[in-house]
Amino acid sequence: MELKEHYLPSAARYDNAEDMFLRCGRSGVMLPKISLGFWHNFGGVDPYERSRAITHYAFDNGITHFDLANNYGPPYGSAEETMGRLMLDDFRPYRDELFISTKAGYDMWPGPYGEWGSRKYLMASLDQSLKRMNLDYVDLFYSHRYDPVTPLDETLQALVDIVRSGKALYVGISRWPLEALKIADKYLRERDVPLLIYQGRLNLLDREPQEDGVLDYCAEHGIGFISFSPLAQGLLTDRYLNGIPEGSRMTQGRFLKQDMLTPELLAYLKRLNGIAEERGETLAEMALAWILAQRGVTSVLVGASSVGQLAKNLKCISAQPFDEKDLI
Repeated sequence: MELKEHYLPSAARYDNAEDMFLRCGRSGVMLPKISLGFWHNFGGVDPYERSRAITHYAFDNGITHFDLANNYGPPYGSAEETMGRLMLDDFRPYRDELFISTKAGYDMWPGPYGEWGSRKYLMASLDQSLKRMNLDYVDLFYSHRYDPVTPLDETLQALVDIVRSGKALYVGISRWPLEALKIADKYLRERDVPLLIYQGRLNLLDREPQEDGVLDYCAEHGIGFISFSPLAQGLLTDRYLNGIPEGSRMTQGRFLKQDMLTPELLAYLKRLNGIAEERGETLAEMALAWILAQRGVTSVLVGASSVGQLAKNLKCISAQPFDEKDLI
């Protein structure tokens, strides 16, 4: 993909808006079915021109939601710095078309105020994130993880005050247990800052949000749901069907361990791949289509290490409906 010196997005970027966007719970927000995650491939160790190419392609094809967090990189903060460069170089004229999210909750800096859910940490972290991204506000700010020690009302009131300060338009939570989700929903709704969205891991290998009732609760109470790790760190692609390729994420052993690829899992993945081939799709396309078919799901977060990979993932938008009976 040839990069233009002065980026002009495709005039056709919203031509398939009816197929591309879903309403996020009971809100005015429409999110693309496929959102671009900056967890990997956008850090300081990654080529900036590749990040530019991927984000250009994403926006040209209707992906308006870019998902970040304070500690995405590596190193920590560098994915947000990449977003900041992109804003200055390409996306400033289109800021009002973009929906940019970031998060705080995991370790970011040393000491007792550099992680979890205290008011001090959340507010300080968001201030830092805005500076790194060259933004006046984010569209969505998340509590990135449940804090079992900090009182929930402290964390939730910080989210309320962040919205009232104008530094975020909406708030969300990520991977909170169901009972804490119910408390958050009630607390925020009573203060006229309704919970926009819940981010959780949902894929064909991990159905925890369905099994613990989170997805049903979100659907029934007007809260959006966005799935991260939809391809299980690459397991739900054709990458590992014939062993562990050299240089793959599994060989690095950071998030994906080699002992995870058991004979039983490999047999299941090959079975899924056979179903995908019968559907005329790749395993990744089918896995993404399955998530989008689940009740209550608003969007799926995908990462991308190349324009080609993102283009393949986008095909799930037009994939045929996928049902549980297809797995039988």
